[in-house]
Amino acid sequence: MGKYEQLAKEIVKEVGGTENINSVTHCITRLRFRLKDESKANDKKIEAMDEVVTVMHSAGQYQVVIGNKVPYVYEDVCAVAGIAAQGAEEEEEAPKGVFNKLMDIISGCFSPILGVMCAAGIIKGLNALLSFLMGSSYSATGTYAILNATGDAIFYFLPVALGFASAKKFKLNPMIGMVIGLALCYPTIQLSAFSSGKALGTLPVFGKYYKTFAGIPFLAGNYTSTVVPVLLLTALAAKIEKVAKKIVPEMLQNFFVPFFVLLITLPLGFLIIGPVVTLLTNLLSGFFSMLYKASPVATGAVVGFFWQALVIFGLHWALVPLGLLNLSQLGYDTILFTGFFGASFAQTAALFAMYLKMKDKKRKNLALPAVISGLCGVTEPSIYGFTLPAKTPFIASMIGGGVAGGLINALGTKCYIYGGLGIFGVTNYISPKGDASGMMNVLIGIAVAMVIGFVLTYFLWKDDTAAAIDSAKEDTKTVRDASIDSPVDGEVIALEELKDAAFASGALGKGCGIMPSISSATPIYAPVSGTVSTLFPTLHAIGLTSDDGVEVLIHIGLNTVQLEGKGFTPHIKQGDHVNQGDLLMEVDFAMLVKEGYEIQTPVVITNTSAFKDVMIKKKGKITAKAEMLEVNA
Repeated sequence: MGKYEQLAKEIVKEVGGTENINSVTHCITRLRFRLKDESKANDKKIEAMDEVVTVMHSAGQYQVVIGNKVPYVYEDVCAVAGIAAQGAEEEEEAPKGVFNKLMDIISGCFSPILGVMCAAGIIKGLNALLSFLMGSSYSATGTYAILNATGDAIFYFLPVALGFASAKKFKLNPMIGMVIGLALCYPTIQLSAFSSGKALGTLPVFGKYYKTFAGIPFLAGNYTSTVVPVLLLTALAAKIEKVAKKIVPEMLQNFFVPFFVLLITLPLGFLIIGPVVTLLTNLLSGFFSMLYKASPVATGAVVGFFWQALVIFGLHWALVPLGLLNLSQLGYDTILFTGFFGASFAQTAALFAMYLKMKDKKRKNLALPAVISGLCGVTEPSIYGFTLPAKTPFIASMIGGGVAGGLINALGTKCYIYGGLGIFGVTNYISPKGDASGMMNVLIGIAVAMVIGFVLTYFLWKDDTAAAIDSAKEDTKTVRDASIDSPVDGEVIALEELKDAAFASGALGKGCGIMPSISSATPIYAPVSGTVSTLFPTLHAIGLTSDDGVEVLIHIGLNTVQLEGKGFTPHIKQGDHVNQGDLLMEVDFAMLVKEGYEIQTPVVITNTSAFKDVMIKKKGKITAKAEMLEVNA
């Protein structure tokens, strides 16, 4: 076990225990769970853990955003959950929907090799930078050759790495996946090896062929550095392997199962799947080239503007193969990797502007590491922890990313490597011949992105936590007697009659419950004058700190957190000061009832221990704004 053993135990417990986990992987910042029943996971408890940034439900995965420490947390989660010891043959429930399945496959195949790809890209970028600075006196040396081989290997033999990773994803023997990748990279079977000879014939749409297999035309392709063919072939091989295991006697399976899998998969791949994929990828590459020619600026601006929004849901994975496609087909990319590169810097600059204006020292201490992480290209801590909840800084970062993407493309920049992220990625734009003009263009784009993200955030964002801090200071004052009004029309019920054990027991504070009147827009009013100290993102609960020092929690319905804000229309935001009787929210109780939710609404004094007594003043039917509770200091 490692240093994150305790955190791992808590995460495993709150996702529903080992028995609720189908599988778990990780990328640069997230644990990606496939759970049998996501409703068993406790989002709030997981998000409250010190090392957890947030929780996401996306593409059929339950994602726990950790940050840069995720590989170490992942190791401990696997150890705690006994993932390595669980039977690998356990059937995993596939995510629902074609898009979710596709996203799950892409992320599951790329996640294991992403870190190594980034490391190799940094090495390639460093080599390109040294070549640019020192010229042929360096590029002709053995040092250059060794570093070039070190950095270039995974990109040239990408089908091999993906063959191994995708085989594990598809539950295929990983060595078969590697052999499929190796066959695709085999030198003498590439189109470049055949094209110098005489063609045997031409097939409509597909083009010339130079060899045949059992009399069938063999349309060769250049498969090194490709992505799609190996993914499709390993998926096919996994299906064939399952059938082969049922047919081949167990004592012969060790070598006859791989024999039949390879003998069927690779000919089908080279004769049918490979040529079809090559045709489609050429068409796709042509489409994006046409889009770029139509308007390089608009293409880069759109990619840069929306990139951080795609990152939120993990949907950026859907575009990564398109960038890799351009790199393998053209030797460079002018759409994806040029368009999004400035976005992370705009995000980081927006957070730095927030950092300078923050009043809360604890949040400032958390923000600084997120700034450093963002400069290295990992922005999830910044997005989930700071800019997205604050809204304005996130929008500012989107604008900065969009302008930078348009500018970088307008300068005719090309990306030659999918490598380092953040500041380590600027060398991705140095050409193999040592032309560093692309790197200079990217540095200009970075500067513009950071200026826009910083300036817009600094002048447009207001630190709403300042009011909360002032409210917290007020909490230290002596509390006073107070009366608490009913926030809604309905019927007052005793606390112990509530259908939630935590509220009914008084563990969350003394008070009462209300069975509200049902309508499609029932108003909820402020029961006290004070500050909105808490407004849950799901809008199902409101915390108020009164001017008399009373902390009131209004929990609208039970388990309504699962609605994620559906049916709730807020009229206030966290940090606002309200007067007793002001409208806080409108709730569609009719919809809540129709959806099967209990609408009992607890109203409790969460700092009950600061008072001598909390008494119910009115029982039975009550109208909103009528006195309901009395608090004695």
